[in-house]
Amino acid sequence: MAAAKSEVESSQQNLTESSIKDSKIILRPTYEHVIRKRLPPRFPKSDKDFYITNKTNFKAQLNKCEKLLDSGEQEIVIHALGAAVSRACNLALQLKENHHGTVDLDINTSTVDITDDFEPITDDADYEVNQRQNSAIHIRVFRTALFETFK
Repeated sequence: MAAAKSEVESSQQNLTESSIKDSKIILRPTYEHVIRKRLPPRFPKSDKDFYITNKTNFKAQLNKCEKLLDSGEQEIVIHALGAAVSRACNLALQLKENHHGTVDLDINTSTVDITDDFEPITDDADYEVNQRQNSAIHIRVFRTALFETFK
């Protein structure tokens, strides 16, 4: 029984080691490097573009978008990256609900290349760069009906 168990464990360990070698995941000891995440590429910033993060208060982001739409702006664009994608979707749906169907949504998703720098803490370690991909969403919120007719 013990021999069969050790065979299963060793085959699982070999499978795990081979899957790690085959994948593009590179494990680095954290005690040798400090991870510095570079800023992702951004679209040109205008008054109509909103970049959503999980750190900013949701109500503040909603009020900012509402204020711009209420001032007569015909469209705004909401951008989000990674974990903030769900927050951007919630924000856009909240705007649509608050404006009683007078705004509509045009949603595009994409993948963004992100670069991480591994800076060495000790003299023995090397400086390394890691490329990864992250999901992004771009939501265009635009008016379908004239704003003045509902005032």
